[in-house]
Amino acid sequence: MREGFLLVGVSILILSAAYAATPSAPATAELENEARLLVQKQLHNKYVVESMDTVIKYSIFNIGGITATNVILKDVSIGPDFEVIGDLEVNLGRIVPNGNTSHTIVIRPLKHGYFNLTSAVVSYSSGENTQEVHTVYSSEPGEGYVAAFKEFDKRFSPHFVDWAAFAIMSIPPLFIPFMLWHSSKSKYESVLTKKVK
Repeated sequence: MREGFLLVGVSILILSAAYAATPSAPATAELENEARLLVQKQLHNKYVVESMDTVIKYSIFNIGGITATNVILKDVSIGPDFEVIGDLEVNLGRIVPNGNTSHTIVIRPLKHGYFNLTSAVVSYSSGENTQEVHTVYSSEPGEGYVAAFKEFDKRFSPHFVDWAAFAIMSIPPLFIPFMLWHSSKSKYESVLTKKVK
């Protein structure tokens, strides 16, 4: 059995890279004159299981100095093997400087096996009066494994029927020695009380 059900390539948002080096004057001016978006696509479930809900969250951060307008998130990486609850294409409107927004969808895998979730695409305009459209890509969760429901249930279910059968089968080996001990104890106590009188 494959260890892990964990998705390979958990998405990581590297915001520290934007702030790691002290920006020079031209870089600072460039950040102040346009919107810059960072996009993270993240799976929130530890295990992805056939016919069970999986949450995907898209987080969008504006690290620029101007409001990002007409922000449109589109994800085409989720194929026909998944039932989608939510919108894969959504207009998020505006994101103010140093602001963020998020969008969450729920997917339900229809079959087990390997899958690949690639990045989502975000298009936006930098400022109110510009027609230029910028495009950025999100981080990608990468390749993962959808576990079969039977396999997951066998490994993680509480097994109530199994424990009930175990309890019933445990009663005779415990009850019979207890009854033997109790009868011998009662006989011994009766003999002691007769000797004392």
